[in-house]
Amino acid sequence: MITGRTRLAAVIGHPVEHSLSPALHNAGFASLGIDWAYVAFDVAPGRAAGALAGMQALGIGGMSVTMPHKEDVAAAVDVLDPAAAALRSVNTVVALRDGRLAGHSTDGDGFVASLSAEGVAIAGRSVCVLGAGGAARSIVEALARNGAAHVVVVNRSAERAVVAAALAGRIGRIGSRDDVVSAEIVVNATSVGMGTRDCPVSLSSLHADQVVADIVYHPRRTALLDVAESAGATTIDGLGMLVHQAALQQALWTGRTPDVAAMRAAAERELAAREAAVR
Repeated sequence: MITGRTRLAAVIGHPVEHSLSPALHNAGFASLGIDWAYVAFDVAPGRAAGALAGMQALGIGGMSVTMPHKEDVAAAVDVLDPAAAALRSVNTVVALRDGRLAGHSTDGDGFVASLSAEGVAIAGRSVCVLGAGGAARSIVEALARNGAAHVVVVNRSAERAVVAAALAGRIGRIGSRDDVVSAEIVVNATSVGMGTRDCPVSLSSLHADQVVADIVYHPRRTALLDVAESAGATTIDGLGMLVHQAALQQALWTGRTPDVAAMRAAAERELAAREAAVR
């Protein structure tokens, strides 16, 4: 029951009506037994600063940020955590007690947490990241911070690959699809396979000694994961990153860690309902 005492959190983006965030965040708040509610606000491009002012005026306790506002929010908040500062991108805003707004980036750490939950360690491993967009950059930065031995970025645009690889410092470099074969962990951080059966790599590039992770979660079982499984590789779907980064957001907002399993179950139910509606 929402009352006048209910604390509000929200996601801003454009478009945002298909976001899974309300389903998984409300499940997380319920698992904590706290009087919080989460909604989605469609905010037009260029109006992120106004949304932040509204957050302060309305006493909104936390905000998630998605495209196209991540860079604008990074420029508008009062303070940035190290990851957000390095990426110049924010996906989480925390209302501080002194009235200031703090910007964080939980995407990369959410990805690392999703691997850890499946028993996959990053430290000392060689990783090949496909893509150099915002999600890829957050993953590269987190991989380096969590002790990866080597991070190779493969992208069609060499200029963007250089920027992404630089986030890994001395362990980062740009590469080619030939580097997929030698990587211990392969990450698809592109949109290839989203809503399609396209696959970013060939079967011959993958083998049983690898972990293959796809950040695409619609469909849950992408063509890449099917190909990787047929090669004998360990596979990790994209829903884990979404759920774990959201759990990290709630920890920042409330000081408590929600039930990740409950959040994932809510997201799975929502995805299943959407897929059934399309059939």
